[in-house]
Amino acid sequence: MKLVPLGDRVVLKQCETEETTKSGIILTAKAQEKPVTAEVVAVGPGGMVDGKEVTMQVKAGDKVIYSKYAGNEVKLDDVEYVIVRQNDILAIVE
Repeated sequence: MKLVPLGDRVVLKQCETEETTKSGIILTAKAQEKPVTAEVVAVGPGGMVDGKEVTMQVKAGDKVIYSKYAGNEVKLDDVEYVIVRQNDILAIVE
């Protein structure tokens, strides 16, 4: 199966979280922060959204930073994805 976002939506796959700190302390699942970096898997077409013209500025393969509590989590074929609006993406990591 394949996720195809609509409008200004972007499908993200979260990057792996660090399980140990730089000093070697192992973190439990509750102590780990929710990841805010992800890889773009698919991008919607943009176009007219809520009466405004939206041009998509990210593309598949980009690494991005997004708002901490943004989007909807979806599980497809045992892989977890987050679907966010483009304006929830804060920056592209180069």
